[in-house]
Amino acid sequence: MFPDQAPDSVARPAFFVLFVTGVTLAYFDLRARALTPAIAEARIAALQARIRPHFLYNSINAVLSLIRSEPKRAERALEDLADLFRVLMADNRSLAPIGKEIDIARQYLAIEELRLGERLRVSWRVASMCADALVPALLLQPLVENAVYHGIEPAEGGGEVAIEVTCSGGELAIRLTNPFKASGDHHAGNKMALANIRERLQLHFDAEASMQSRVADGTYEVTIRLPYITTPR
Repeated sequence: MFPDQAPDSVARPAFFVLFVTGVTLAYFDLRARALTPAIAEARIAALQARIRPHFLYNSINAVLSLIRSEPKRAERALEDLADLFRVLMADNRSLAPIGKEIDIARQYLAIEELRLGERLRVSWRVASMCADALVPALLLQPLVENAVYHGIEPAEGGGEVAIEVTCSGGELAIRLTNPFKASGDHHAGNKMALANIRERLQLHFDAEASMQSRVADGTYEVTIRLPYITTPR
């Protein structure tokens, strides 16, 4: 220590270091906040892209199975597939009305019904839904696709896929059930699809949305709960 050194000559450099450190930390905090929406948007787009190849592969196979035996029905199915392809190629990063999501799921199931015939039975319980409620785009179609692939196809006699959508108390609830039979690797892909949907729900609604799945009495059940909103936040 130098006896002739003034106290403020020591304080000034210390204050300067603290000031620069504070400004730097504030800069990186603001930068992180600015980038977060862009990162989330890019993540949603990537998650959506995972759905498309699987969906198209199954749908095309369903149509191919009809081309020789029932060309007229195959033609109608191709028209439905073209409509669905346009939906898949659209910008699906935003929210969409649940009514539209149900229409997409109906088109998909119509194609699968052509392929599976009486083995696939579908029950819609949507009389009390709010058709204008907004949900992540392409939320329902992957669920019914999983129900067909993991529930109906492995079952020798097929089974029923039941879709229930209700709205009450400011909450939208989606419940889907299908037959379940443990069959090793056949259910492995289901976990990836559910993880996909769960992450998209979190990106759009954070902790306000939830998804639960369970197996009981030979039935697989998925329940999604999310806020009932009609305008994007």
